[in-house]
Amino acid sequence: MSTSEIKDQAQELINAPKTFVKEGIQFINRCKKPDQKEFLKISQAVGMGFAALGALGYIVKLIHIPINNILVGAA
Repeated sequence: MSTSEIKDQAQELINAPKTFVKEGIQFINRCKKPDQKEFLKISQAVGMGFAALGALGYIVKLIHIPINNILVGAA
């Protein structure tokens, strides 16, 4: 490797964290807090997701218990 290649690689290693921090600061500056209406919509969507997955898990458990008892009881 020549010295210019080594210098280029060293420069890339130095620039990588700098660009990462620069892009991170730009991202944070563009972010904004949600207003109350947006927050309520997000909360409702998350709540409905929790309820749907909970109901699905409950139904699967209700179906699993009798089937498991039949299979284990037959042995």
